[in-house]
Amino acid sequence: MLVVVANDLPPAVRGRMKLWFIEPRANVFVSGVRDSLAKKVVNYLYKHCPPKSGLMIFNSSNTTPGYEIFGMGDTRKEITEISGLPLVIEKSAEPPPESQNSLLIRQIKLAIMI
Repeated sequence: MLVVVANDLPPAVRGRMKLWFIEPRANVFVSGVRDSLAKKVVNYLYKHCPPKSGLMIFNSSNTTPGYEIFGMGDTRKEITEISGLPLVIEKSAEPPPESQNSLLIRQIKLAIMI
């Protein structure tokens, strides 16, 4: 299986991708192509996409951990490896807002401690 996530693809590349992939969401492509064709598709993307395309490619493999992750350009996400396991770090823009209940609970805990 091959999954391609992009920030922005040139129209010619996007049209070509639709030959082998389904596009469940804009600039997200999923396909069950064979490994030999997957390598050709990845090479095609590296050759024809500018760095601003921000490609992130997930490819299944027979080696541990069962997949590979490739990135090109500004992906807005960071690829890291922890104990040999490649992972994607997605930073949130802002921390989640605190609700009134959680603020009240925190104040009660502080009052009990004093």
